[in-house]
Amino acid sequence: MGCASYFHFVIFSVVELPALKRLTLQPLTDALLPEALNLDQQCFGGLWTDEGYRREMASPNSELLIFLAESEAAEAPNVVALGCYWAILEEAHITIVAVDPTHRRGGLGQAMVWVLLNSAHRRGLERATLEVRVSNESAIALYSKFGFQVAGQRKRYYQDNGEDALILWRGGLHKPEYQHELANQWEQTRDRLITKNWHIDPTTFEPLILVLD
Repeated sequence: MGCASYFHFVIFSVVELPALKRLTLQPLTDALLPEALNLDQQCFGGLWTDEGYRREMASPNSELLIFLAESEAAEAPNVVALGCYWAILEEAHITIVAVDPTHRRGGLGQAMVWVLLNSAHRRGLERATLEVRVSNESAIALYSKFGFQVAGQRKRYYQDNGEDALILWRGGLHKPEYQHELANQWEQTRDRLITKNWHIDPTTFEPLILVLD
């Protein structure tokens, strides 16, 4: 009686998962200022000068923060986003939010807006405002997620092309119930960062989150 042998070959494909990228939050420093200027140039064509950034870094009424990204492939952490607001009386005037073009649509802009609003809340500021190009639909959609509404329009506000700016505004930052809103927004923001393979540095983000408890 013959004996037949059957060999089953199973081919395993190895899928290489992308490396985690460590995300750190910190104030802008002198050492990282050249990177911030480069990011500003990429995003805005050189909106602020070296002197301008140094003035914001030195001002007690200015909150200027950056995200540093670190991965195994990179030799050193690099600045991937920055944000700033001015504390004027009871208002946080958000002046700049910039994200490295290679990292856009990855949740960093959303995270930076959250960080700025959380900081404004901790300062006891009552409201936040900013200007945005009327054509920047993605930015307008992002700010609307955080409760911003159109409060007006500035004609020919942007000097490079004469484009109008929308004035966006939201209030209630100082109210106790805003803590719950911040907590919900953080969960959404954190989940998005995780899906984009960001590892959030707990030593820099946890102090912000603990304020919400």
